[in-house]
Amino acid sequence: MGRKKIGILVSVLIVGGALGYLALGNFGENLVYFFTPTEVKAFSSDYYQKKVRVGGMVVKDSVHALTEKTGLTFELTDGESTIPVAFEGIPPDLFKEGQGAVVEGYWTHGHQFQSHMIMAKHSEDYMPMELKRAGVELPKKDFMKSLQQ
Repeated sequence: MGRKKIGILVSVLIVGGALGYLALGNFGENLVYFFTPTEVKAFSSDYYQKKVRVGGMVVKDSVHALTEKTGLTFELTDGESTIPVAFEGIPPDLFKEGQGAVVEGYWTHGHQFQSHMIMAKHSEDYMPMELKRAGVELPKKDFMKSLQQ
């Protein structure tokens, strides 16, 4: 093998290794994990005041607007446990009762989740307007199963 071929081979290996590191090396650090309300209720005091994400369903008839500032309170459930959430800010348009949501914030010593960000889960069921007008309904999928996949 000539010197030129060895140089090309080494260059290809270096570039391939760098691309592999960038693609896979930081993958684990960029994963975003969220807890369920059941897991949050079981938090030890080490988790209090630490930033985490919690995913679940917004309990129907639990959303109440705050009067003294912009925000709202609501309850989040995973079907087993329910936690109270206090959110400061303007919720996203897709946020509503009976829908899935992931909130970011921290669990307090008073056993309330203080949130500053809501990521609302939109429906994965697209239907053309003609079918909606005709009254056709698609079966609803279980939100918690879709979050765990």
